[in-house]
Amino acid sequence: MAATPPPATVIGGENFAPELVAAIVRSADAAAAASAAMVGSGDKNAIDEAAVAAMRAVLLRAPFAGTVVIGEGEKDDAPMLANGEQLGLGFDRSLSPEERASYPACDIAVDPLDGTRLAAEALPGAVCVIALAPRGTLFDPRDAFYMHKLIAGPAGVGVLDLRLSASENLRRLADAGGRRVADLTVAVLDKPRHAALIAELRTAGARLHVVGEGDIGTAIAAATPGSGIDVAMGIGGTPEGVIAACAVRALGGFMQGRLAPQGDAERAAVLAAGHSLERVLGLDELVASEHVLFASAPVT
Repeated sequence: MAATPPPATVIGGENFAPELVAAIVRSADAAAAASAAMVGSGDKNAIDEAAVAAMRAVLLRAPFAGTVVIGEGEKDDAPMLANGEQLGLGFDRSLSPEERASYPACDIAVDPLDGTRLAAEALPGAVCVIALAPRGTLFDPRDAFYMHKLIAGPAGVGVLDLRLSASENLRRLADAGGRRVADLTVAVLDKPRHAALIAELRTAGARLHVVGEGDIGTAIAAATPGSGIDVAMGIGGTPEGVIAACAVRALGGFMQGRLAPQGDAERAAVLAAGHSLERVLGLDELVASEHVLFASAPVT
């Protein structure tokens, strides 16, 4: 008999109507169930498509007027849950205008399967995630696929700054908590682009938690006091950063981001879209509302 999967994690459920929260959780659970059926298949694309289809099927009948701001989109070449797609009963033309208007207008941020390789290879850490915020409050990272991030719990508020070096931020965080840098654990993605950052962190004396994937999970751990992760640093996905920002905001944590295009083509596209490469984005810019909802369902 297959083991019962752990329950979904929900952050910020008090900010929305119970029936909408329940629908959002069902969408994450549905994506996780569809993914779980294919764990270990070795087919990243097929398992991702299954998660997307399952999540979307629930969102189509959810009690809201939801617009996808962070979706599968261009980066994943996905036809469903793409940026700009409208979902929910608020867009159901079979209902009267009055009925449609009764549903709240929301921005949707989704990653139906964060860690497709992990799920395909039956490795731990794959999750299905979705976040919600009032319409027009999520940062739209159009054409910007990568972001430099700095994330911590409440202890980082007013202490950390992305414009400082990694070692200086560690010193500040340690001083603020009456600790040593050697007591801090830093989460970093195991990517070639982080070779210099990892070397700096080791020289500073911090403990490292290096992971191959799981951008969103490490962000939430860093924002959660007592998780064992004190801070997350480095360059990861911009869409994942906006999704994580919803959870970090609901947790009262600290987060800053700065767009970090990888390659000339992305850099040109980011600048053409009107983004600044120098601007440091705080939580207020990543998600301009305290009324956020985040749900994640584990797969592996």
